[in-house]
Amino acid sequence: MAELPETRGRRIGRWGLALFYAAAGVAHFLFTDAMVRIVPAWVPWDAREVVLTTGAAELICAAALLTRRWRLAAGWALALYALCVWPANVKHAMIDVAWLGGSGTGLSVWYHVPRLLAQPLLMWWALWAVGAVRVERGAEALRN
Repeated sequence: MAELPETRGRRIGRWGLALFYAAAGVAHFLFTDAMVRIVPAWVPWDAREVVLTTGAAELICAAALLTRRWRLAAGWALALYALCVWPANVKHAMIDVAWLGGSGTGLSVWYHVPRLLAQPLLMWWALWAVGAVRVERGAEALRN
């Protein structure tokens, strides 16, 4: 699939996404132990290696978003990545939120519910920012 022409909005979105994932990638190296505890037990690899590898992947994709050659591939990779890490976000909520069986001493439901609900939005953002999906507005959208 060819990417759509880049608009000012997509450029800003792409740079914002790159900054978001660069910060997240760095966080994987700074807060490794905290992230290790949210890796689901069914993941067949060492949790620490998973956290470090995914942090590196986030940094690589963030850099790739800034290139013309690799941005489309990075957008698709980050959309799939956001889907793949969703179970870790669910586990994190289950650890923290009392009514999900957690301790109730971690981050609140006000953090976890928006985070879980925003995951599909993050996937869409990655695809939109690189021109993999089109958003039509107004009369043009009604004709299609």
